[in-house]
Amino acid sequence: MNNEIIEKAKKYVEALFEGESSGHDFQHTYRVYKTAMELARIEDADLEIVALASLLHDVDDRKVFPDTYKEKLHARSFLKENGVDEDEIEIIIKCISDVEYLGVDSVKPSSIEGKCVQDADRIDALGAIGIARAFAYGGAHHRKMYDKTVDPIMNMTADEYKANTDSTTINHFYEKLFELEYLMNTVSGREEAHRRTRYMKDFLTEFLEEVEEVDF
Repeated sequence: MNNEIIEKAKKYVEALFEGESSGHDFQHTYRVYKTAMELARIEDADLEIVALASLLHDVDDRKVFPDTYKEKLHARSFLKENGVDEDEIEIIIKCISDVEYLGVDSVKPSSIEGKCVQDADRIDALGAIGIARAFAYGGAHHRKMYDKTVDPIMNMTADEYKANTDSTTINHFYEKLFELEYLMNTVSGREEAHRRTRYMKDFLTEFLEEVEEVDF
């Protein structure tokens, strides 16, 4: 594995996400990278592919960089400038493209490398970190935390999921987060997702009990 390019990727991502506070920040990326590498070692995946795909997985995220999202321009530019050959670039871009959650239209990666990166990204949407990120994203996009008059929309298509901007943060738990453990690709990822999901369900139970004590 080329450690020099890995270190360059870390610095590139850290600079790109400076000031980002919606939950898609460098700390998120670094956690995904660490988790993906753990899964890659267990699954005997290509470590360099997983390292670069996980570090670059959000540099063209639709919600943060809509202008570069379609062609993955940031990721492609970084990889080309650092001498990665075209075949490897396409493999990495495929892993990145497969990560995104798109409701019932979400893609299951064909490669073990893509599966490790997707699992790692979804794991970081769960547990205590997942709760914090959900509320950080909701706040950054002016979403209500909770509104009992707004029902969650289940089983959304990709277009419906992208258009669903008026939901609440609590609805997001039902619409996406609680579904992730059933979509994991690796045994280790599934076990960790299940553990974190239990924690989130306990939190939500407490949250709703406290909210319902207030007469709206």
